[in-house]
Amino acid sequence: MLTAPPPLIAVIGPVEPPLLTAWVSHYRELGIERFLLAFHFPDHVPTDLRHELNAHVRELGIVPTGCSTGPWHEHTNTQLRDALRAAAGPGWHLIADADEFQQYAAPLHEITAHADRTRHKTVGGLLLDRISTSGRMTDWNPAQGLDHAYPLGGHLTHRLLHGDPRKIVLARHDVALTSGNHRAPGHHPDPAHLAAVHHFKWRSGIVEDLRRRVAHFSSGTWQEHTPAVRDEASRLLTHLSDHGGTINLADPRFAFRRVSLDQLPYNWHSEAHTVHTTWRPPTPAARN
Repeated sequence: MLTAPPPLIAVIGPVEPPLLTAWVSHYRELGIERFLLAFHFPDHVPTDLRHELNAHVRELGIVPTGCSTGPWHEHTNTQLRDALRAAAGPGWHLIADADEFQQYAAPLHEITAHADRTRHKTVGGLLLDRISTSGRMTDWNPAQGLDHAYPLGGHLTHRLLHGDPRKIVLARHDVALTSGNHRAPGHHPDPAHLAAVHHFKWRSGIVEDLRRRVAHFSSGTWQEHTPAVRDEASRLLTHLSDHGGTINLADPRFAFRRVSLDQLPYNWHSEAHTVHTTWRPPTPAARN
């Protein structure tokens, strides 16, 4: 007898409604039935967009669990996420940001059953950054889809931004997660079975968002525990400035190639295993 699919836990900011539609559709195709979502809107977000997103998610058949406004401190996501997890109850939880489309090698019930058998209380994933063929932060046409607009996948987060590409995509209810869902202290996912987390962050509007983060974290308007998020944003902005507003597709470090949400990238398990087991936070010298 199959167990119920895990609830999906997500804290969502001011994304465009079509992204939310594509995101919900993707996870429903994976079998997700229960969505526990909380919106958080920084002060710059227009009231009309707040109302539009709240109405839109209800049109998708989901009632938001909460909605808050104000500064997006580093701890804001963590507090909202943990409140959602408490409301979700016991069992497995699937955790995903609104720009993260997880891709598995098997149905979710087989993934969680394997984790139970092997006594893993988490399942890991690895970010696969998706970008346009021009390397620019472009808009996308919902009629054509995200795969069409951002067909290239590669390793931008850790090889350019020095960010942690590892994600906890599934966790038992009693497992605590760090900020950004990158780690579960005391628990290690099986590196041989990692999901691909297609990361559709690099869309139109992200440059302004990154500049806003740098400004607010630098001024203290938004509180941070470490400068990591601000530093990652600054590296991307510097890279774009150095390359005419584009991501340098010719840089072999990023390993960009055509990928799709329809099937895992070629040799994914070996590639993800290597990155997951060898990645380390950069040293101060490397950061500079």
